[in-house]
Amino acid sequence: MPLNFTRFTPFKMMLFTSALCFSACGSSVDTASDNYTIFKNADIITMDADQPRASVMVIKNDKIFSMNQSNETMADSLRGNVEIIDLNGATILPGIIDSHVHVRELGMDKIKADLVGVHTAEDMVQRLKARFPNPEPGIWLIGQGWDEGEFGSKGYPDRTVLDAAFPNNPVALESLHGFGGFYNARALEIAGITPQTPDPEGGTILRREDGTATGVMLTLAQDLIDIHIPKADQAQLESAIIAGLQTMADAGVTSIHEAGMTDQDVLAFQALAQKQALPIRVYGMLDGNNQALMSNWFERGIQDDPTDWLDIRSIKVFYDGSLGSRTALMAEPYSDDPHAANPSERISPKAMLKLGESASALGFQMAVHAIGDEGNNRTLNIYDEALQPFSDHRWRIEHAQVVLPDFYERLAEMKAIASMQPSHAMGDSGWAEDRVGPERIKHAYAWQRILAADGKLIFNSDLPGEPWTPMETLYFAVTRQKLDGSPQEGWYKDQAVSVETALRAMTIDNAYAAFQEESLGSLEKGKWADFIVVDKDPNEIAPQDIKDIKVLQTWVNGKLVADNRK
Repeated sequence: MPLNFTRFTPFKMMLFTSALCFSACGSSVDTASDNYTIFKNADIITMDADQPRASVMVIKNDKIFSMNQSNETMADSLRGNVEIIDLNGATILPGIIDSHVHVRELGMDKIKADLVGVHTAEDMVQRLKARFPNPEPGIWLIGQGWDEGEFGSKGYPDRTVLDAAFPNNPVALESLHGFGGFYNARALEIAGITPQTPDPEGGTILRREDGTATGVMLTLAQDLIDIHIPKADQAQLESAIIAGLQTMADAGVTSIHEAGMTDQDVLAFQALAQKQALPIRVYGMLDGNNQALMSNWFERGIQDDPTDWLDIRSIKVFYDGSLGSRTALMAEPYSDDPHAANPSERISPKAMLKLGESASALGFQMAVHAIGDEGNNRTLNIYDEALQPFSDHRWRIEHAQVVLPDFYERLAEMKAIASMQPSHAMGDSGWAEDRVGPERIKHAYAWQRILAADGKLIFNSDLPGEPWTPMETLYFAVTRQKLDGSPQEGWYKDQAVSVETALRAMTIDNAYAAFQEESLGSLEKGKWADFIVVDKDPNEIAPQDIKDIKVLQTWVNGKLVADNRK
């Protein structure tokens, strides 16, 4: 299929004659200043149960005007400016909604050393030297991406090589999922970390036999050092946010749910929205572990933008840790090395219940990070106690990674949402069963079990970290394989989902999870014109090829925001 679409300008459009009945359009007042874009010869997957497929889509200004099965159009019946784009058989999908991201971090990562894929502390030093070949003394050297799960299995690194390589610069290296930090002696010195420094509540300082810090800090212990790292100002935050959002737009994402907004993040996103500078839509999830921030928002109430460019009504709460670092809350000891486990609560159940009660009363959505089976169990208990009966709450559990056998029915009964990451299943597959054993692994990353209990399931990336692009997410969900095709039979393949189910979990169901299903998530008349053009229909190719689908264009609000055909 040719990748160059045929575009008909208003002049050329006069040569294009046909006969269309716009019966699906209903009555709409046209004006000479309206702008129409007609996409024809398209393979359109709508995610609309009443009309799953179409071949022509008409955009009027910023919304969908018509969806049709026929390629015949009567373009000259429209008043205004009309452009016709012949897609030559390319596929249109609803815009992908990534419902759990850290886009500011994605943008900021451009100034950090990329540590994804390192296996030793020596690898980290090599990456740092490549990124910072001649650092000015005293400047912080920042990196991100070492896998705390992999290192947690074979042994966490010691800072000796960092100290030797960078004696004059503090070094701070964030792990892949953010539950561990690796620091050198200069960073520890700046933070005043000594053998006598106690572990903070909810965190662990890993130590050598003599009591000195190895440089690895787990969960909240990272805060002891990170507080000393110079923070970006608002201009830098705005630049990082725009860079991250545009990167996502290029990959086919038209809307995100930003997880854990700080007060500075909120100001930056609001400033960008006011300047109409956001390239894609944002649904804000406030940092629920920040009491001052939440007190302020409970006083002011939710931000419901009628244009859906920036809604803020969700509360992201970090409850337990991660499976890889053995900091997630488990009902029984870890199977592989229980003595190395440091289960943590980043907020007390009492504080989370109080937060949930306020959220329930004021119409905020709770979205709690829970990884371990006991962490998920306690979260459901708190939801059950805090929720007002019969409310349309759409509360979420972020990750729901390892759960107890009764989790599925409880989740469905209280109409909560499991917000899960296909990339995490594949990224963790090398060591997850070691952590929990052969029985508990059956209730880990268990997408089909959630669906079988009639539970609501949404998919997202939790970027940055694991491979995050929409086509990679779709591939992981359908194949349960890594990008290299392993394991050949798929990792616990019985929990894989169909292409249709995965697409729903990445589009219309994600819109529902943000109270936006009436305006986003599917291609229907009257909804915002958010969609992507891809070179192949994911339903018509081998599952192993889904990851290679190319996103050709991304459209938001009826405007082209990314064009990858060049």
